[in-house]
Amino acid sequence: MTDYTALAERYIAAWNERDADARAKAVAELWTEDGGYTDPLAAVTGHEGIAAVIAGAQEMFPGFVFALGGPVDGHRDIARFTWHLGPEGAAEPVVIGFDVMALAEDGRIRNVYGFLDKVPA
Repeated sequence: MTDYTALAERYIAAWNERDADARAKAVAELWTEDGGYTDPLAAVTGHEGIAAVIAGAQEMFPGFVFALGGPVDGHRDIARFTWHLGPEGAAEPVVIGFDVMALAEDGRIRNVYGFLDKVPA
């Protein structure tokens, strides 16, 4: 049985990790070697590509933090959740997204499919 909430929390923590080495380690622990990440702005495969997308998001929104935007829902090998991105403690997030994770048999992420529900102009 997968703890979908714990996995999503680790995923969000990876997106908030500022240290490149620690971020690379988190990505390697979370995703399969051939895992992927796809959203409207990026489509990458492999640990290096995923870590680079995370670093790019941090550069685009310096000082912002990712947080879960509500409960995590999952069944079988799929989980979904909303996330927020904004300045820590802000009343309203600047970006709101929705991610779907497809999991491998070992519980690691095989693919993430991201959607952007709210983005700055």
